[in-house]
Amino acid sequence: MLRGVNLAGSSKLPAGPFGPTHVREGFFDHRAVSFVGRPFPLEEADEHFRRLRAWGFTFLRLLVTWEAVEHAGPGIYDEEYLRYLHDIVVKAGEYGISLFVDPHQDVWSRFSGGDGAPGWTLEAAGFDVTHFVETGAAIVHATHGDPFPKMIWYTNAAKLAAATMFTLFFGGNDFAPQTRIEGEPAQEYLQRHYFGAMQQVAAALCDLPSVVGYDTMNEPLRGYLGYKDLSELNGLVSLGESPTPFQSMVLGEGVPQEVWSWRTGWVRVVKDGKRWVNQQRERAWLPGRRCIWRENGVWDFDAGGKPRLLRPDYFARCDGKQVSFSEDYYKPFANRFAAAIREVDPRAVIFIETDPSKEPPAWGPGDAGNIVYAPHWYDGMVLIKKEFSPYIAVDSVKHAPVFGAGAIRRMFAAELGNYRRWGLERLNGAPTLLAEFGIPFDMNAKDAYQTGNFRQQIRALDRSMQAIEANLLSCTLWNYSPDNSLRYGDQWNDEDLSIYCPEQRSNPEDINSGGRALLAAVRPYPRALAGVPRRMEFRLAERTFELEFGHDPAVSAPSEIFVPNLQYPNGYVVEVSDGEFEIDRAGQILIYRHTGEQEIHRIKIKPMR
Repeated sequence: MLRGVNLAGSSKLPAGPFGPTHVREGFFDHRAVSFVGRPFPLEEADEHFRRLRAWGFTFLRLLVTWEAVEHAGPGIYDEEYLRYLHDIVVKAGEYGISLFVDPHQDVWSRFSGGDGAPGWTLEAAGFDVTHFVETGAAIVHATHGDPFPKMIWYTNAAKLAAATMFTLFFGGNDFAPQTRIEGEPAQEYLQRHYFGAMQQVAAALCDLPSVVGYDTMNEPLRGYLGYKDLSELNGLVSLGESPTPFQSMVLGEGVPQEVWSWRTGWVRVVKDGKRWVNQQRERAWLPGRRCIWRENGVWDFDAGGKPRLLRPDYFARCDGKQVSFSEDYYKPFANRFAAAIREVDPRAVIFIETDPSKEPPAWGPGDAGNIVYAPHWYDGMVLIKKEFSPYIAVDSVKHAPVFGAGAIRRMFAAELGNYRRWGLERLNGAPTLLAEFGIPFDMNAKDAYQTGNFRQQIRALDRSMQAIEANLLSCTLWNYSPDNSLRYGDQWNDEDLSIYCPEQRSNPEDINSGGRALLAAVRPYPRALAGVPRRMEFRLAERTFELEFGHDPAVSAPSEIFVPNLQYPNGYVVEVSDGEFEIDRAGQILIYRHTGEQEIHRIKIKPMR
């Protein structure tokens, strides 16, 4: 069973020049950047890996962006960054920490409000990245300024820049046949460069045994693929100003539009009036370039100069059948990605990740083998509103409130149980690793930063951990950012989900100093079992851990359970159903040797009084 973290939230950003999202100076000089030093300078690696190991985190989801590898231009790879990356992974291996590489992106690129792809990809498609704000093509922290609305960055998924780029990347061959980049179909051009950049990463790391494999892409988005009516929001309502897809296209060509604005309500977003957008009549496209979707016959101006939507269901059907992003576009991409990586590293495990609210594609015998299902899940109400109530949550499937601690616990467990079931039933029995979950530490208007009382954060994170344990899942927590700050959090879009903050480190001699909500995050778990787990539970209030497993007669090695000294500073008492055990306090490990006399084995750990 694997426990770990995402390393690191701030890896989305350049290290040189220092590029947190709130900084506008030099923001558009996207070719002259460096990610050497992300997640941290090599000379600081011992400190951070020692801390992570002490907290029981021995598995990492290591963030690497396409921009970090190929920022200088198409086919120009940052060799210094690749050498740095190799050295960081070597250092992780020295601490017994293994990992998989996450080609991370959010809403395509830093220049469309997220991170991931190099800025030149947008320019290659014809976009002028300096005009996204005025045209409503994206909301970007650097050009919006502070205060930046909480969690608004994700609304870029439905805006012109990101939606266009993802449509080109996954479905350009079908839906943008007129669009070519340097003479090559846009989809082939973009995917070829993406695969090439990740092959460079694989080549740099393929000799390192601590590298387990590669994620295909963080949170891939469908763009416009599957939209039934471009004149409607199609249920994808954004916070703030939310143009329809057709309005987005028209705005990008410099035509002002009156659009609905939305704000966060109690459990869902609600209308907040209408706003005029792009009254300056700026264009989102470079001089001499037209809107891609106008070129491909989706819309045009009529004889009187009025925008007219010609094909409202353009992206809904292809070759006479309903479009399925997951089946028709993500799955072929994932198979191509797996083949590209395995040209360099044949042993690599491939981590499959699709829209977390929907089932993954049905995997068949002709699809890539040796895969892991790696979905994401968050306590939505806590994440979006940055508030915690032990008695209220939101069902992410029904989008309805759930009341009562017990009902919430069952609902969360059921949601994560769906992921595990989907891996088994739809992905040929693939194991499931929850690749992202976590909580914002700046909840409740950052009260804890003034009082030092993180009780609410502990309760919120513990509630998520209980759901993970109920489903016996491996997981990597979002996230550990070594340069987190009290003012700007993880340095990206005003998010603050790092379990470590150096500004809160009061005692450099204490490995736990600077940690946040560690009582919820650092908890017992079976690191290795001589069989199959059946049930596990950690009750934080009592510091009691219970585990049941059925042994495998072919396994002679003992079971190893991580038991953190943080939870049991005065030691602990162990009760076992059979066999014998030994306690290694220095290594924070309980070693258990069962007997073969019974099928089910039980272990209970409780604090020594």
